[in-house]
Amino acid sequence: MYVDGAGEERLRADFVEVESAPVKDGWEDRWRAFHRPVVAAGLWIGPPWEPAPAGVQAVVVDPGRAFGTGAHPTTRACIELLAGLERGSCLDAGCGSGVVAVAAVRLGFAPVLAVDVDPAAVEAASATARLNEVAVDVRLGDVLEDPLPESDLVVANIELAAVARLLARVTARTAVTSGYLAHEAPCAPGWERAARLELEGWAADALVAL
Repeated sequence: MYVDGAGEERLRADFVEVESAPVKDGWEDRWRAFHRPVVAAGLWIGPPWEPAPAGVQAVVVDPGRAFGTGAHPTTRACIELLAGLERGSCLDAGCGSGVVAVAAVRLGFAPVLAVDVDPAAVEAASATARLNEVAVDVRLGDVLEDPLPESDLVVANIELAAVARLLARVTARTAVTSGYLAHEAPCAPGWERAARLELEGWAADALVAL
């Protein structure tokens, strides 16, 4: 916990034992060192304070606003699988920070719709789209309960049980799903696995509707 002198006094008044130590200059920016750029499907994905290499398409995402900086293996795996699929309309179900939705636009998918039940995620995904100057239709909604538009492709990097529920109700030709470990797989009646990518113990699947 970082506090000033007055905060330290309050802690000492409330607790029997309190240890304190001075912090080095620049502590407020030290967290940035943990957010490093990654590459997925040829796209550079990184925070706004890191310069993207010249000539490389970038997906810039501000970490901390909502789930999804692009660095997690499930996010990278989804984007890698997206790159190998036929282009068309795309629904990002449970979009978090919007990094996958923006990556889909960079890869040539259009139109792209991003939906999340969390207002903070909708705000963050909208900000990510603006930051990258791409067109993403970001909406507040529950992808497991609310009506969903028909789409050529649906991508869902969400919890395993939620993936199964989504696949049972969405209308799409193709799906890219992740958010689960390599030894797991979604229950997907009416879908056939076309490809699987495993990264660092996590998995993503490309599924085709039967």
